[in-house]
Amino acid sequence: MTTPTSGFQPGDVLTRAQIHPVLGGSGYAGICPAVEKRNVLLFSDSKIGERYGYRDGWLAEDDDLGPIFTYTGAGKQGDQTLNGGNAAIAEHASKGRTLHLFIAIGKVPGSDTRTHRYIGKFKVDERKPFEIREAKDELNEDRNVVVFRLRPIGPYIRESSDTLQPAPNSRFRFNRTAGRLGRTYRRQSRQRQQPTYASQAEAVRDDLAEAFEERAASTGVPLVQLELSMRNSTDQLAFDLYNRTNNTVYEPTSSAASESITAALAQLLNARRYLRDLIHDQPLHLMVLTPSLPREDLRDLLAEHGIGIVYRNDTGGFSEFDNPTASNGALRGFRCVDCPVPA
Repeated sequence: MTTPTSGFQPGDVLTRAQIHPVLGGSGYAGICPAVEKRNVLLFSDSKIGERYGYRDGWLAEDDDLGPIFTYTGAGKQGDQTLNGGNAAIAEHASKGRTLHLFIAIGKVPGSDTRTHRYIGKFKVDERKPFEIREAKDELNEDRNVVVFRLRPIGPYIRESSDTLQPAPNSRFRFNRTAGRLGRTYRRQSRQRQQPTYASQAEAVRDDLAEAFEERAASTGVPLVQLELSMRNSTDQLAFDLYNRTNNTVYEPTSSAASESITAALAQLLNARRYLRDLIHDQPLHLMVLTPSLPREDLRDLLAEHGIGIVYRNDTGGFSEFDNPTASNGALRGFRCVDCPVPA
């Protein structure tokens, strides 16, 4: 046990009685804002998570920016919200606070006092701060939880026991409300922050997805979020717009520019090999949803990979582009929302 006076080093094993006087905060909640010290303390306990069907931990695979630790927010019943401790995490950067992560590892010998390993300082991933996933609450009811994606800043410790295990097989889940809920929470976060180019692009993408989902619902075609746990991976993919009736995935973009189109293409191609395992009586359809019709070379690029296009037309509705050069029959044979009716 260590009893530092000026701070902690990753790997230190501590009790809350030692932690709070140094970093601030109090109590026994999983998320402890420490306003006076400009910190937010996060305590992860795998035993608690297992009760509700989730586990915090490092993703086994780093992305291009480095490692990610996934941390499930607070709230034991019903959908979790971006209030209270969850808001403290989401807004920590704008309020100048540092996240400090601890993982429960046991008890002080001969007592019931919990011990926690200090992992290090973190910040919320700027590109994708959180995901909305389905889990059980304390009443064993399905609900949506907020899973924050945290990146270490400075030294950290990464134990194999704290790393998530890759999924042995692809798993698919369908969530009726997660997509809309995620857009709502992102909108709330944007309203609390200074606008940036990235946040403005995100807003365009969310607004496009919202309009498309509303139009689909008005025609009796509800869209759901498709959650995909990829085999041999600890990461997950989520598609907010999935039509279960005709097995169609829509990936919205923030523009019809090359960068947006190629990013959507990469996302869909990455998922296609797993989505083919989804049992359905209809063939898999992959569509890019854009705020306007992309230029011809980008349309041809998508067609070469068997991916269709639904775009917002001049009337504010949505039209499907039927590429006459497309050789993949999977692009044809189903109707999109609000497509023009042939004369």
